[in-house]
Amino acid sequence: MKAISIAKFEEGIVNEDAAIANENLIAVSDGAGGGGVFADRWSKYLVEQLPNNPINDYSSFDAWIDSIWEPFYNDCEATATKEGGMLLNKFYDEGSFATLVAVWQEGDWISYGDSVAFCYDKESGKLQHTFGKLADFNNPPHLVNCKDPTDEAGFRTGKFEIGTNCVIFAASDTIAHYILMMYEAYNKADFAEELQEAINAQTKNSNYIKTAMSLKKKNFEEDVLNKLLNCKNIGNLKRHLQSLRKKGLLGHDDYSLAIL
Repeated sequence: MKAISIAKFEEGIVNEDAAIANENLIAVSDGAGGGGVFADRWSKYLVEQLPNNPINDYSSFDAWIDSIWEPFYNDCEATATKEGGMLLNKFYDEGSFATLVAVWQEGDWISYGDSVAFCYDKESGKLQHTFGKLADFNNPPHLVNCKDPTDEAGFRTGKFEIGTNCVIFAASDTIAHYILMMYEAYNKADFAEELQEAINAQTKNSNYIKTAMSLKKKNFEEDVLNKLLNCKNIGNLKRHLQSLRKKGLLGHDDYSLAIL
């Protein structure tokens, strides 16, 4: 089990992601700093409050959020009150936003937003995941808010088929996009239409996909997955991600990875 979270590479940047790995589950939450306040605190709070047993449906997820939001809200309200009116008004108006993905030991998973959990079977080479299509990373993600009701349309749940030689992990959106992009590029015959759809969107992600398609490819597990998952600490992961950035394969973001 391992969880690593890194802020954007510039010095002095607050990491708004959170990741956790323990004997019961792994989880990643990506705090959305583009709206609201206290995104870093909300993402950390969400992963720390997850129950030891799986959440199996939307009503259970909604009930769980309803049971945990108030202490967080009250604590942040007190902080904002001390800081002054502008921060307090923004918190009242917008709250705090974050994505959430979690996987429990037996493979049960939930997802809200564009953080993604994966299950890779080393025998078959099959990659299961909790997301939609590659092009969906271009869409604004659903976000859990500390003060507003959740939306069932943003919730996903399922259970991975776990073989004898599988690895389960979760990542925030930028790393998740890299993983899914590389898997589809290495299996182009099966994903040609999905890859082309994402390229045609003409976003920054389209350029990463074009670069991935141009690479010489041997083995997805060895070339991509092992190099990422074998990073033992923050320093190793940071150097690897910086290398991917220089190659034009990875976006600029906070980065989180949790391995079960």
